[in-house]
Amino acid sequence: MTLPSWLRPWWPLFKRLHLVATRLLGHLFRAISPLLGARGVPRRATYHATETAAREPGAVVLHPGRPEERLVRPVTSGEPAHYWLFEAVHAATEPTPDVPAVTVPATFTLEIKGGRLTGDYGATTTPGKVLDHETSTYFGVFDWREHPIFLRPTLGPVEHVAGTALSLTTRGTAENYYHFLYDAIARLAVLEDCLPGERPDVVIVPHKTRYQRQLLELAGVTGTLIQPERGKTISADRLLVPSNPNWALQAPPASVAWLRARLRPSKDAGAEGPLRLYVTRGDVPRTRRYIEEAELWPHLERRGFRMVDPGQHSVQEQIDLFHAAEIVVSPHGAALTNLTFSEPGVKVIEMFAGSYVHLGLWAICQAVGADYRYLIGDGGSGGSGQRGPNAGVLDDVSIQPARVLAAVDALLAGETA
Repeated sequence: MTLPSWLRPWWPLFKRLHLVATRLLGHLFRAISPLLGARGVPRRATYHATETAAREPGAVVLHPGRPEERLVRPVTSGEPAHYWLFEAVHAATEPTPDVPAVTVPATFTLEIKGGRLTGDYGATTTPGKVLDHETSTYFGVFDWREHPIFLRPTLGPVEHVAGTALSLTTRGTAENYYHFLYDAIARLAVLEDCLPGERPDVVIVPHKTRYQRQLLELAGVTGTLIQPERGKTISADRLLVPSNPNWALQAPPASVAWLRARLRPSKDAGAEGPLRLYVTRGDVPRTRRYIEEAELWPHLERRGFRMVDPGQHSVQEQIDLFHAAEIVVSPHGAALTNLTFSEPGVKVIEMFAGSYVHLGLWAICQAVGADYRYLIGDGGSGGSGQRGPNAGVLDDVSIQPARVLAAVDALLAGETA
């Protein structure tokens, strides 16, 4: 989140206004697009890349990758028991006429001659001014008319790249560790499946932060990197855009396996023996911090836990810490993305505010084979009163330490919740 803390309670309202603005402004900007030539916003869109390729067969080619995959996930334990969100996901793995199976979509890579990539959200458009919505997904946007590309009258300054450009850019990859790992780096696996041996001339990917550069290096991404920017478009002689199998935050098993194989722990990882980790989010209000941390920590410390702030470690150090972990206790947050590198059977307790429960990190645990438990507080801290699926996304976590300790002791003892 880039909003200042005093504005964050109003995020759900801002999101609704954002969607309304894109519809109203987009209608106007699409109408004047022909007058602006190549800089005009896309006039049309498709919901599926197969349709994009069919519309412009001379410019767009779809290279298929892995087939669609159905995910079967076991019942998850925690408190309160049978929490509706976890129950709903489990029910979806046992389809009925009314409940479809949870699936990971088939993967592909779009090859676009003269393709364009706009903004740090990675909107893909064709020479015929068609927005490919399937490779341009954005948070909370299901109707292409609400895409943020329509908040501006033009595509902005256009920088042309000679040769082949690979896009690893999509929503969230500019700022968030989880999205950068799963929605940027992991898409290299899609490219390898679709176009083995492909060597692009440039890679369009966020790389301003230390962790982004470290992850790119560990993943073997070398050569020329281009930083995507808001209000700017990059065109290429040949643009490659791998699909994002994690667009619904399902942590596809194939993506998890590829990341574990490509980003390996150090040779001496685990030399200290199995680690018990407590992951802190600090003490700044409205950041999903755990409010009772100071009260809980002495009890965890006596149980042999080590407090870690992953942001203070290099990516390799984070991989090594989580690879060696026996148990991880943490409030919900992107740092738990590092569970990707934990060994099967790692024990995990994820704590949530009662106003916001998200399954993205739970999905990683399922793919890794973790022994996972959730703990959900009674309510959010500093809630705004706004409604919506993400109304409590920044609420702090408040759970009595006795509940946390009971869950820790039971998990360490191997008890079934």
